Amino acid sequence: MAATRKKKEKKPGRKKPCKFCMDHVAVIDWKDDKRLRKFMTERGKIAARRITGTCARHQRTLAIAIKRARHLALLPFVREHYR
Repeated sequence: MAATRKKKEKKPGRKKPCKFCMDHVAVIDWKDDKRLRKFMTERGKIAARRITGTCARHQRTLAIAIKRARHLALLPFVREHYR
């Protein structure tokens, strides 16, 4: 007989609050590279919403700000050594 497997039930985790909403940030500035680096991975990728806790609106503007900063050489596209 084949044993039936039970699916693991996921506990609803506590949602992280959006840092930009809590600080009442009107515009995410592309020149603020220290703040933008907090929302990037070690390899230089833009971190996902579920990891950073940003809301959908601020995640979209954050991605645009990071891309602008990369284009103007304030942020790297890829880290130099990540082997």
